[in-house]
Amino acid sequence: MKKRYLLAGAMAYLMSWQVSAQDATAIKYASTITEADLEEYLTYLASDEMEGRETGEKGQKMAAEYLVNFYKEIGLDGPVDGDYLQKFELANVKWGDISLKIGNQKLTNNEDFVFIGDGNMRRSEKKDLVFLGLANEENLSKVDVKDKLVGIWAIGGRAQNVIQDIMDAGAAGAVIVTMEGQANFDRIANRYKALSGRGRLGFDSEDKQQPVFMVSSNKMAEIFDSSVEELKEAAKNDPSVIKSQKATFQVKKNKEMVGTENVMAYLEGTDKKEEVLVISSHYDHIGIDSQGRINNGADDDGSGTVSVMEIAQAFAKAAEDGHRPRRSILFLNVTGEEKGLLGSQYYAENPIFPLENTVNNINIDMVGRIDYEYQDAEDQDYVYVIGSEMLSSHLKTINEYNNITYTGLKLDYRYDAEDDPNRFYYRSDHYNFAKHDIPVIFFFNGVHDDYHQHTDTVDKIEFPLMTKRARLIFHTSWDLANRDERTPVDGTNTRTDR
Repeated sequence: MKKRYLLAGAMAYLMSWQVSAQDATAIKYASTITEADLEEYLTYLASDEMEGRETGEKGQKMAAEYLVNFYKEIGLDGPVDGDYLQKFELANVKWGDISLKIGNQKLTNNEDFVFIGDGNMRRSEKKDLVFLGLANEENLSKVDVKDKLVGIWAIGGRAQNVIQDIMDAGAAGAVIVTMEGQANFDRIANRYKALSGRGRLGFDSEDKQQPVFMVSSNKMAEIFDSSVEELKEAAKNDPSVIKSQKATFQVKKNKEMVGTENVMAYLEGTDKKEEVLVISSHYDHIGIDSQGRINNGADDDGSGTVSVMEIAQAFAKAAEDGHRPRRSILFLNVTGEEKGLLGSQYYAENPIFPLENTVNNINIDMVGRIDYEYQDAEDQDYVYVIGSEMLSSHLKTINEYNNITYTGLKLDYRYDAEDDPNRFYYRSDHYNFAKHDIPVIFFFNGVHDDYHQHTDTVDKIEFPLMTKRARLIFHTSWDLANRDERTPVDGTNTRTDR
C-alpha cells in the first residue's frame, strides 16, 4: 500500500511539471519518426518478396540483409566482432510417422490428436492407458502410472509442469487435455497440420522418450468411454473409477540443422556507456501456409521491427548532431520468436553485452493495428503496456511521464494481470530478459482477425497511430538512456515459467 501511494505521488509531481519538463532535443529527434518512413520500410519488409520471413528460410535471411544494410547506412556499429549478425543453429525436427491406437480405434494425427512431446522409436509400443486427471499426490496415490500412458486433465494448468510430474512418477507418456471445447482444439490441430511439412524448430537436444499426445476434451471422453463431466468429477475425486484402456503408439523422428541469425546494431554511449539499453522486436514470421499463401506479417511483427528501425535512426541522427546518449543502446531484431522465443533466448544465454549491465529491455511486438477491444471505441489512441512494474517501481512511472509529456496515448494495462488468460506476458521476447531480472516494457496493440493469417498486410496498418506509439517508445527510451541512475530492480519476478 505504501508503495502505491509513493508511486501516485511521483506521478502527480511529474504531471505538475509536464510543460516545463519537455525536452526540446528529444522532441526534435522524435519528430524524425514519420508515417512515410514507417510505411516505406514496412512495405518492403512485409512484401511477398520476403515470403513470410520464416525462420531459417530465404525470406528471413533477405529481411536480415535488409536490416543490416539499413543499420550500416545510418551509421550504427555491428557489435558482433564488427558484424551485425549473431548466428546460431536450430534443429528442425520432422515427424516421419506418428501413430496412436486406443483399443480398436485408430486415431489420426493432427485431427484426433496433436503430438506435443518427443521421442524416436524403432518399433511400436503397447501400454495400458490409465486416467489420472490431476497430477497431484492424492491422485497419484490412487492410480499406478508406472510404465503406463497417462490421461491428464490439464485445463488451466501448465502442461509442461504436469507432464514432468507424471514422467518423474515413472509414466511412459501422456494423453493430455489442455483446453475445453472441440473448436479450440481444432484450431490448434489445423495449425499443426499446416506446419507439419516444415517440422518443428528448436534448440538441439538429445532425444527424450516422452510421447505426449494432446486431444480435445470430447476425444478424451470418447477414449475412456465416458463423458466430459464424468472425467472432470473423477479428476477431482477418484480417477481410479475410470476404466483403463489399451494403447499402441509409435513416434519416428527426422532431424536436420538450420542456420538463422539475430540482427543487432549498436550505438555507444558517453559517460555511462558500460550500461546498455536493449530495444527489441522480432523480424521473423510464419512463412507460407499449406495453401501457398504468404503470411506477410505486417503487424506481427513488421510493425515492431520498422518501429525499431525508425527509433534507431532517430538516435543515430541525434548522435551525429552531438547528442549521443549517456548509456549505450543495442537495437536487437531477433529471429525465431514464432517458434518459441528462440532468438531472444539465444541472446539472453549468449549475450553480446553482460546481462548485469543491461538496464532495460523495451520490446515492441505488434503496434500497427487496432484490436477487438478498441475497434468500435471513440478514442482509439491506445497501446497495451505489459510488464512495466513487475521488476522496477520506477519503470512504469517513467513511461507514464513520457506519455503524459509528449504523446497522450491511453496506456492500457489489462493484459498485465498475472491471471490474464491470453498469457500475453509470456508470448514475446521481453520474457527472456525479464527472467534474468532485467526490467522490461512490452508494447502491444492486441489481436485482430488477421493475426497469424495471410491477411495481415500493410494496407491495414494504422500508420498515424503507429507513429505516435513509436514516438512514445522513443521518448521513454531517450529518458532511460540519459537519466542519472538506471532503473532499480526492486521488485520480484513472479512469472518465471512459461
